[in-house]
Amino acid sequence: MLRLALSRVESRAVAEEVVQDAWLTVLRSLDRYERRSTFRTWVLGIVVNLARSRARAERRAVPLSSEFVPSVDPARFLPADHPRWPHHWAVEPAAWRTPEDELLAGETRKVILEAIDALPPAQREVIVLRDVEGMPSTDVCNILALTDTHQRVLLHRARSRVRHALERYFAATEAT
Repeated sequence: MLRLALSRVESRAVAEEVVQDAWLTVLRSLDRYERRSTFRTWVLGIVVNLARSRARAERRAVPLSSEFVPSVDPARFLPADHPRWPHHWAVEPAAWRTPEDELLAGETRKVILEAIDALPPAQREVIVLRDVEGMPSTDVCNILALTDTHQRVLLHRARSRVRHALERYFAATEAT
């Protein structure tokens, strides 16, 4: 009974309480046992039902903290002796991005990635390593066996093509 209860609830203490409640329920309901199943099956069914309901109750319960922890850092508020706004927000919360902002960012990201995919291989390698992966130019030169000047030229050309693709995209979206 205890193992079955432990499979449904979080702690051993709760499982032991479930088993105790199950025994009490068995004793109170013994006259309702109809012998449609074995006694063992009937008792374990009671354990399962009690454990399920106890697990639901435990998930809904919010544990109380032993000590008070503020939900917002007190340093984010003005001091009590502030001349105009005591205990008010010191800095206003940052604005949240709107769904439209997220959609536009996703579309813009897609345009950038498509523009990078359309680049010649040498330019694509340089822009991916420098701008996507954030590697320093010396590492890129070592990885691709390029001179610093050649790496800068490839990066400039790649960025110019990506910028041109973005300009076309934004010109098309602003016109509509």
